Amino acid sequence: MYIDDTCIGCGLCLESCPVEAISLVENKAVINKEICIECALCADVCPLEAIQQED
Repeated sequence: MYIDDTCIGCGLCLESCPVEAISLVENKAVINKEICIECALCADVCPLEAIQQED
């Protein structure tokens, strides 16, 4: 999973992450890839589709 530059830091993804792998840094979401389980729940709630799965 990765977060592109369209992230506005709304925090919806933080609330949806079951393993708390997302934090806000300078008003942008950041995914801790060591914790992330690639469930994509964060991508489902992102209003700007800023969260994508890596190929």
